[in-house]
Amino acid sequence: MNRPGMPQRLIQLALNGALFGICYPLTNYLAQGRRDVGNVAMAWEAGLPFLPWMVLPYMTSGLFFVLSFLLVRDHAGLSALSRRAAFTTITACVVFAAWPLHFTLPRPAVDAALPAWLFAQLGAMDLPYNQLPSLHVAYCPIFWAALRTAAASMLQRAALAAWLTLIAISTVFTYQHHALDVAGGAALGALALYLLPSDGDVRKPVAFCYSALAGLSLLAWFALGGPWWLYLAASLLLVARAYYRRHAAFLHKRDGRYPLWIWAMYAPYLCGYLLTWQLVRWRERHRPPFTRHSEGLWVGRRLTDAEAAQLPADCAVIDLSNELSETRALRNRSYHHFPLLDLHAPDAQSARPILAAIRAHAAQGRAIYLHCAMGYRRSRQIAQLYLEHYPQ
Repeated sequence: MNRPGMPQRLIQLALNGALFGICYPLTNYLAQGRRDVGNVAMAWEAGLPFLPWMVLPYMTSGLFFVLSFLLVRDHAGLSALSRRAAFTTITACVVFAAWPLHFTLPRPAVDAALPAWLFAQLGAMDLPYNQLPSLHVAYCPIFWAALRTAAASMLQRAALAAWLTLIAISTVFTYQHHALDVAGGAALGALALYLLPSDGDVRKPVAFCYSALAGLSLLAWFALGGPWWLYLAASLLLVARAYYRRHAAFLHKRDGRYPLWIWAMYAPYLCGYLLTWQLVRWRERHRPPFTRHSEGLWVGRRLTDAEAAQLPADCAVIDLSNELSETRALRNRSYHHFPLLDLHAPDAQSARPILAAIRAHAAQGRAIYLHCAMGYRRSRQIAQLYLEHYPQ
């Protein structure tokens, strides 16, 4: 089994810990300053007993958060755990910010020394907001999915399930959450497992990343206000949708350029790629912008007009980049656009017409410039496929 190393585990743990450490206190702070904070308490909950000892399993949720990242068995499991935890944190915090709630039942005095000390620590770290969905409960099925394969025996798995169940129900009997908070947390955890399976599909992590950024943009809107954040969230969600559906031509690039309505909808995405391209140009300024991959086939990144002048005069251009407009000097040549999604390996169906176009120009004795946005992945993958299909 290909087990992830400790640095990978610690990086994912640190990223998710930082995400929680920023978003959760932020939504608590936002709720504290609002007057319209409601609750979802039901009348029968007033009869529920207060069990001080249950603060012990309640406080172990953070321990399981850490152990899940340290003990998950393989790379797919670590990736799924990280995405599920981030999805759960961001989704819950967006709900907290949009619909702030508080806990209503007064907590009785605690006499036993250890529970009293733990409740004091809890009170110093938390506020009676961030209620529905309960993150304690939502994390439990995620911890179970990560740790159950690490449990060596049925007895260990039964003990793990029992303790995670204790964590979930402790949220009620420590007077931290109402029953509907628990139901919402269980639903959120189940949704995370359903939407983010550990199947190794590359498009899902990329789509997830854009969705997560959209969620953080929504949180920024709740915290800072301003329509810009809502626009950014909507634009990023559209990108996430395109990646999830493998819609490579979602930007409707024609003759190397984008229509104005695409700029209006996707300006943050397009500007982000343009900035990244400028940074790559600066970082690679002492290296040639393209290289000769094989006889008549040149491979690289998007070029400037000055760099394009270094290509052969009758060079055909095959543009794989969906995220950047084509340089004016190359649009005026024999130009072909075959959009491929970044960070996504081309499949046979999308590669076939590209290979045919390269072959057609090569048969005419014409030089070909094959490029993507940064020149790192897509253009080199297609060039390698061409050599495999048409060995010279």
